Amino acid sequence: MNAFTLNRRTIMLSAVVGAPTLFVAGGGGAEAQSPPSPASGNAGHYRFRVGDIGATVLSDGVIGGPPRVYASDAPEAELQEVLRRAFLSTDHMTLNLNTLLIETGGRRILVEAGAGATMGPNGGRIFQNLAAIGLGPADIDAIVISHTHPDHIGNLRTASGGKSFPWATVFVPRADWDFFVRNDPDLSYMPVPEDFRRRFAAAIKSSLEPVGKDVELYDAGAEIVPGLTTIVASGHTPGMATFLVHSGNDQLLLTADLAYHPVVNVDNPWRPGPDRDKDTALASRRRIFDRAAADRIPVLGFHFPFPGLGRMLKTDGGYAWVPANWQF
Repeated sequence: MNAFTLNRRTIMLSAVVGAPTLFVAGGGGAEAQSPPSPASGNAGHYRFRVGDIGATVLSDGVIGGPPRVYASDAPEAELQEVLRRAFLSTDHMTLNLNTLLIETGGRRILVEAGAGATMGPNGGRIFQNLAAIGLGPADIDAIVISHTHPDHIGNLRTASGGKSFPWATVFVPRADWDFFVRNDPDLSYMPVPEDFRRRFAAAIKSSLEPVGKDVELYDAGAEIVPGLTTIVASGHTPGMATFLVHSGNDQLLLTADLAYHPVVNVDNPWRPGPDRDKDTALASRRRIFDRAAADRIPVLGFHFPFPGLGRMLKTDGGYAWVPANWQF
């Protein structure tokens, strides 16, 4: 067993041993307790650095749906038990929207635009979180999109149909543009009702319409700006890319939609239903997760619990997600 291959049971036991014990007054059973209700005004931004590059996770809010959508091949009884053991809802999985602002070379680059209102009422928070760090949409110089699903591009369009980020150059994967925008995409592979698929496809076209005349198309593998390199990660969509932010010896790997939630797609190896080509997506997932584990690269998961930062560990049966410690 090499230094990067750990037994999953050992990881889970060590997490339990190292965690504080919670005593519940008035009861001797091991019943799940309701989490405290969040107060209004919780932090929606998180600052850190990657070498000389300033980085800030900006939350655009949350989306979600039935857990089965995100764990398409999970045995139902096992899925339900895994969710219960993780203190998660068994009928609704909440996914965060963790966009990343990087500041390098005098430019502000946003990686992913977020969902806006395209996938429910709880998106569109990126603008208030930009304001919280003293910035506005006009301060963004470039936006780099991993793939053109609505939760990654929805904020590109204002409610009146204009550009939300007036001066930003928008970079989009060429293969996604060809599949979703230049054609009427066949979304029959998505495990959702037909009316949802129609709204999904329409949201892609309408979100990209304001930037369509001056969008910059890229092929995964290109370096968009110094310090931000795209990585081929096709399968979820034809052109999806993941990203490596790098400065000196420091790196950060952004996994886009290789995984939706660490409980069902990392700690358990179930395949996301929205993957268009599930075998290719699985190969991309393994290749990039293996790199993150072997090279000990910090990882940002777009949909992971805010702020989405942590590390991948290689285990005897796959991978395990270890959230990063909070930095003040």
